[in-house]
Amino acid sequence: PKKNRRPCLRAASPQRGKEGKKDSAKCPKEKPAGGERDGLSSRIIFRWWKISLRSEYRSAKPGETKETHEDFLDNSHLQVQVAVVFGAKILDYVFNLCEGKFDYLERLSDKLLLKIMNYLDLEDIARLSQTSSRFEKLCKSDSLWEQIVQSTYDTITPDMRALANDVGWRQMFFTNKIQLQRQIRKKKQRQGSETTKPT
Repeated sequence: PKKNRRPCLRAASPQRGKEGKKDSAKCPKEKPAGGERDGLSSRIIFRWWKISLRSEYRSAKPGETKETHEDFLDNSHLQVQVAVVFGAKILDYVFNLCEGKFDYLERLSDKLLLKIMNYLDLEDIARLSQTSSRFEKLCKSDSLWEQIVQSTYDTITPDMRALANDVGWRQMFFTNKIQLQRQIRKKKQRQGSETTKPT
C-alpha cells in the first residue's frame, strides 16, 4: 500500500523558546521549472525570521533551508510546522507543488481571468462556472457580463447602463430587445413621476 505522507494536524501547536521569542515562521517558496543550475527547481525553499522584543535578535538575519520535494513529503515535522504557521490550505498547496500538480489558472488574477473568459462561448462559461466556487463567482460577476454586453451591442446608451446597474449586466444580456425597451421605458416613467411629486 502507498504510504500516506500527509500528517495529522490536530495535535499541532506553536511553541516558544526559553528566551520568550516565538519559534521561527517559515515561508515556503517553490523554485520555478528551469531555474538555477544547482537543481533548485526541484526543491522547496523555507525562509524564517526571529520575532522577539529582545535587542540581541533585532539584527538577526533570516534563516533558510532547502528541501527536495521527496524530503519534504517525508518530513512530517516540517509539514506540521507549515500547517501551524500558514494553515492547512497552504500545506495542501505545497503538497501539490511537490507532487507535480500545478493549477496555473488558480495562480492568475481575477482581472486576467475575466479577460480570458470574455472569449469563451456562453456554453463554455456555464460549464466553467461548475468547476469551482471561484469560477462560479467570476462567471456570474457583473464585470464579465458587462464585457459580454459591450461586445454584443454596438453602443451602450446611458439608459441601458442605468438599467444594468439596477438589474445586473447578466440579467440585461438575457433580456430580449423588446423587454429591454419596456424596462427602460418603465424606468424613465418612474423617474419622471418621482421628479414631479410635490415636496
